[in-house]
Amino acid sequence: MKIAFYSAKQYDRDFFDMANRSKSHELTYFSFSLEEKTVGLAEGYDAICVFVNDIVNDVCLEKMASFGIKVIALRCAGFNNVDLEAAEKFGIKVVRVPAYSPHSVAEHTLALVLSLNRKIHRAYNRVREGNFSIEGLMGYDLNGLTAGVIGTGKIGECVSQIFKGFGCKVIAFDPTENENCLKIGVKYVGLDQLLSEADIITLHCPLTAESHHLINKETIKKIKDDAMLINTSRGGLIDTVAITKALKKGKIGSLGIDVYEEEGDLFFKDMSGQVIQDDVFARLTTFPNVIITGHQAFFTQNALRNISDITLSNISEIESKGASENEVFQ
Repeated sequence: MKIAFYSAKQYDRDFFDMANRSKSHELTYFSFSLEEKTVGLAEGYDAICVFVNDIVNDVCLEKMASFGIKVIALRCAGFNNVDLEAAEKFGIKVVRVPAYSPHSVAEHTLALVLSLNRKIHRAYNRVREGNFSIEGLMGYDLNGLTAGVIGTGKIGECVSQIFKGFGCKVIAFDPTENENCLKIGVKYVGLDQLLSEADIITLHCPLTAESHHLINKETIKKIKDDAMLINTSRGGLIDTVAITKALKKGKIGSLGIDVYEEEGDLFFKDMSGQVIQDDVFARLTTFPNVIITGHQAFFTQNALRNISDITLSNISEIESKGASENEVFQ
């Protein structure tokens, strides 16, 4: 198939070109994102490959259907940026990569936890300035703390295993209990109980209409005072304005995020020479107890190899069989 890639970086080119040696698709890479202004460049292609911040709405899908495009291939697990109802209406298949490397995201989650707890980011800056004082850098043992995992799919399962390795008590909230989590001693509880008991809360659930702003003004009130909150899933799970107010009041002890609900205008771009116009995001960067990374939790060699292999295999399956096991339905 002729495949157009949107939001493509050099690493996408490198890994997809390598994976395509055994697939023989025709690949074209666009550095800009998919939106209504750029969808016209999809004409002449059979499939489109998109990433987390590309906008695949009904207008784009209708246009792509008129071009004869058969497949939207997400090179990620989430699909909240795709209008699945419109895709079905216009007869376009949607496929994703449900599990590329859960360990990559899980390990990044714990990197944020450890950095916030032991204040590695602040210590790093001090030492570079010749300041070797450790005043204000005190952390706490993770051993014996309660970690609350919201969402126990493959990533949540890996995170639970790591927390268990640190000697933490792990409680979880998920409508579907994971047998592997139960086997290692994870206890499933209600959301309110998790929020009130967990010293560390980490989010690993998909972004849906039901989970949008799961962490909001009201649920923040239920969170244990001085708890740490981590989000390496989707930015829209957290009401950023509400969490900023909670940080200012000292309700939240620390925040680590790899995703942000308005990240489409910021992440995966070099903004170092520009004034950031997002005042809410800019305010977050001023807190000493906040660490933000730019959606890099997935970013390992293992993950990129799996993403490229599975994405192209999904497209090949649609081409040869008309269906894929990784197809997303409404």
